[in-house]
Amino acid sequence: MKVAYSPIYSYQQLPDGHRFPMEKYDLLPQQLLYEGTLDATDFFHPKALSEEQILRTHSAEYWEKLKTGTLSRHEIRALGFPFHETLVTRGRHISGGTLECAYHALKDGVSLNIAGGTHHAFADRGEGFCMFNDFAIASNELLHTGVVNQIMIIDLDVHQGNGTAKLFENETRVFTFSVHGAQNYPLKKEKSDLDIGVPDGIDDTSYLDIIAKTIPEILEKVNPELVFYLSGVDVLGTDKLGRLNLSTDGCKRRDELVMQQCKQREIPIAISMGGGYSLHIKDIVEAHANTFRLAKSIWF
Repeated sequence: MKVAYSPIYSYQQLPDGHRFPMEKYDLLPQQLLYEGTLDATDFFHPKALSEEQILRTHSAEYWEKLKTGTLSRHEIRALGFPFHETLVTRGRHISGGTLECAYHALKDGVSLNIAGGTHHAFADRGEGFCMFNDFAIASNELLHTGVVNQIMIIDLDVHQGNGTAKLFENETRVFTFSVHGAQNYPLKKEKSDLDIGVPDGIDDTSYLDIIAKTIPEILEKVNPELVFYLSGVDVLGTDKLGRLNLSTDGCKRRDELVMQQCKQREIPIAISMGGGYSLHIKDIVEAHANTFRLAKSIWF
């Protein structure tokens, strides 16, 4: 099972002294190796996106600002973290990893990125900890090269994939589907092909009923050649930002529903991790690890 990961994902200390806490990106692969779910040969070091690949999705003006470090204070504030060129390099590798995962999924059925799911990035700006939109970049590259002609993005992060929805609002070859907290960030939602906003405090039963009903319906309707799945674990009741009330087992069953439906229909699926902000890092790592355990057991 091919998994995108690089130490570049988990910068803890930037050269200017700022700390950017991303310890889950180190702890997750360590856990998967320790328990034997993965071995060292499963991991690959993703290449950085080329400028040409970036510009299929993001505007030339935005890319120039990233290259030259000339984002405005307002644009940096919207990103949610201090700007540094190191983070541009990191973002290029993470998005490159998602693209490579798509190619591996087309061959093997499934592939996962330890990071990714940067769904708040728009063509001309980043926001919400998202600098590049990895699913959009990968989708546009695959469509441009003619590798596939119909893609579905299943976004089950607690926050709506507003950047993704906007980027594909006029693209019929990419079907965008988002289940998210109706009252959560972003306050201004964009329009996906299908949006389901759920109330604060929703529990396992009610949430999973929605997933179990909707996923088969849209897969049948759209019949995609490839699915990108954002498996954010900020749906957990322990999450500091999520405001939903799913258990770790409920989050696992959500992933299982999505993966089993793709497996049954022989639809390749590329998975990125998305958000997770529980108080205890062990809760985040365990929920993310379940996604990898399921993928391994279902496909291999």
